[in-house]
Amino acid sequence: MAPAAEDDPFEDVRDQASNPMRRLFVGYGRAYVPYFLIGVLTSMVARVLDLLPPVLLGIAIDSVFREDVPFDARIPFSWLPEAWVPATQTGKFWFTAGVIGLSFLGAAGFHWTRNWGWNAFAQKIQHDVRTDTYDEMQRLDMGFFADKQTGELMSILSNDVNQLERFLNEGMNSALRMGVMVLAIGGVLFSLNWQLALVALLPVPLIAGFTYIFVGIIQPKYAAVRSSVGTLNSRLENNLGGISVIKSANTEPYESERVEDVSFSYFDANWDAIRTRITFFPALRVLAGIGFVTTFTVGGLWVFRGTAPGPFTGTLETGAFVTFILLTQQFIWPMAQFGQIINMYQRARASAERIFGLMDEPNRIAEAPDAQELTVTEGEVVFDSVTFGYEAEPIVEDLSFRAESGDTLALVGPTGAGKSTALKLLLRMYDVDEGAIRIDGQDIRDVTIASLREQIGYVSQDTFLFFGTVAENIGYGVPDPEDEAVIEAAKAAHAHEFITELPEGYDTKVGERGVKLSGGQRQRIAIARAILADPEILILDEATSDVDTETEMLIQRSLQALTADRTTFAIAHRLSTVKDAETIVVLDEGRVVEQGTHEDLLAEGGLYANLWGVQAGEIEDLPETFVERARERLADVPAED
Repeated sequence: MAPAAEDDPFEDVRDQASNPMRRLFVGYGRAYVPYFLIGVLTSMVARVLDLLPPVLLGIAIDSVFREDVPFDARIPFSWLPEAWVPATQTGKFWFTAGVIGLSFLGAAGFHWTRNWGWNAFAQKIQHDVRTDTYDEMQRLDMGFFADKQTGELMSILSNDVNQLERFLNEGMNSALRMGVMVLAIGGVLFSLNWQLALVALLPVPLIAGFTYIFVGIIQPKYAAVRSSVGTLNSRLENNLGGISVIKSANTEPYESERVEDVSFSYFDANWDAIRTRITFFPALRVLAGIGFVTTFTVGGLWVFRGTAPGPFTGTLETGAFVTFILLTQQFIWPMAQFGQIINMYQRARASAERIFGLMDEPNRIAEAPDAQELTVTEGEVVFDSVTFGYEAEPIVEDLSFRAESGDTLALVGPTGAGKSTALKLLLRMYDVDEGAIRIDGQDIRDVTIASLREQIGYVSQDTFLFFGTVAENIGYGVPDPEDEAVIEAAKAAHAHEFITELPEGYDTKVGERGVKLSGGQRQRIAIARAILADPEILILDEATSDVDTETEMLIQRSLQALTADRTTFAIAHRLSTVKDAETIVVLDEGRVVEQGTHEDLLAEGGLYANLWGVQAGEIEDLPETFVERARERLADVPAED
């Protein structure tokens, strides 16, 4: 089990969660106290009504059939007005039968209301916890998501939240049932014969001690199970997302083995917990059975002989003994179920630790308490000595450049130079470690994140489309876009032509992550999305990397109109697409090594000129130092460009 815990990416998160179950009830249960009270009160009434038939059966045996005890001397009939109690034996018989029937009907009604109350309480809390967890999670910085797998996060939002719902519904319902039954049955048994009641309660201390030991053993095992579930989900999600790569690489057997490995780790962790659980529950039954057998033996001898056995005193009627046997069974069963309740509680606690630990995960992108709305008047963007790194090693270092209002600034350089990272800093996907980024003189750390991102349009090289229609994806992020505006944006991105040829046009479903469209089609839809948003600042991160030359030419022409009156940042490996930019900034190993226009940089004969030579096919004319440096860069490319 140790390896599973060590591999748990949320181990540190779990450790941060304090009093998770108390937080669940106080933080979320308080809003739904009425449903909780309905569940509690109706459970109590239903359980009391469940006890009436065996009590009435004992009365009937002693007072109706044998006439050993006066009918109105036995509880609950002793509480009734004398006029309500029939005088004849036949009347008493039918009266008892009627009360038994009404108790069953009443119990059924209260059980329905009990289930409604508990389910409403559990379902509403489940909904709130899941939505709050997702809301907190999506506000975290990108560094958090770089460290966590999607399957692990899905496991928390789905499996862990469902574990809480199960405990809130089934576990708490069973716990209350056990408490009511133990107290009510104990009260009835003591009222009938306190000496025999003590015999029936003999297993209770043993059950309590045995359960205490079980809790200490099972808790770490369930933590390991929750961890292994997340790992399994991550593997399955990863493989399903990359199914086309698996098929094209013919690696189905290899991936089946990897799934088998993580599935077996889950099996191993779960089976370890199951072995502990299935050993504990039968042991509880044995302890509970000891109480029942002892009660039956002592009570049976008492009735059979007509005198109290051993140290006991007094008499025991036959009906009372029958009631004792029937109620002892109902008393012992809840006690044996105590382990199931503890089992559900420990599962829920392990899940609550992960949920609230995730909620409490600190966001490294903190918004200043006095943050103001960003006001873009000119659109001037300045990088002032910006340094940033994920760990100790910086990815970009001492970046300084300026994008004038309405200009296009291109970032170029080898793979891994830090181009995409620099522009994600502008979006505050990450925060700078040193220096500052300013828009019209406003430090982006001093403005609200929402207002910052509202002013910036971002077209990524890794185009993501949501499951839905083409129109929905183009209009994503724009409240209630007009159909005409969506179509105009698609035309500007040269996407209208292929969209109209789709089976249902703009209403065509694009599939998971846009799988039904080609890479070029997905990019044009992403560009149309940015055009529709009409931002003040535009970021094009390899926006035409997946399109053919003709489509690229058409998109570039539409982008010229789009970028004419707004500040634009463009990342491109195809230098021909950015040669007309007002400023070209050349990055290498996270630093600015050159800066100027296309003509100026070619005249310098530096890195940009060499990269241009590569794309112009002038391979033989490249200096050997550049070729050797390219080999070194390819051998050590950072994770983030």
